[in-house]
Amino acid sequence: MIQYLAENIELPIIDSRLIGNWIKSVAAVYGKKIANISYVFCSDERILAVNKQFLNHDYFTDIITFDYSEKNSISGDIFISIDTVKNNAAEFGVSFEQELHRIIIHGILHLCGQDDKTPELRNEMTQKENLALAKFPTN
Repeated sequence: MIQYLAENIELPIIDSRLIGNWIKSVAAVYGKKIANISYVFCSDERILAVNKQFLNHDYFTDIITFDYSEKNSISGDIFISIDTVKNNAAEFGVSFEQELHRIIIHGILHLCGQDDKTPELRNEMTQKENLALAKFPTN
């Protein structure tokens, strides 16, 4: 099951059926099935608080993924700062929707075992995001 929640912000417009099927198809590429995923859309202030409380990091970020996966079933809580997604979309010259999709799938890639802790791994992650985004159904 995939849930979309909002904390003190307006929930972005999401076609849950379309996004859900896309997420499942991307997870399947990595031999994974969806168990329980909760997307929590929030503000910069909230994601900063989560970052400080749980990761001991004192900086803003676009996404924080908590992984509760077991074997080939992926589960997790994925916090996404809508403020940072908007800023990144403007910075990278893409639509809010495109950047939101990138961040949504970024969290799934983490749950599928992908990492981005080094520059090389970040490049690989970006390539995998691009492959996943290319599979997003446009109709």
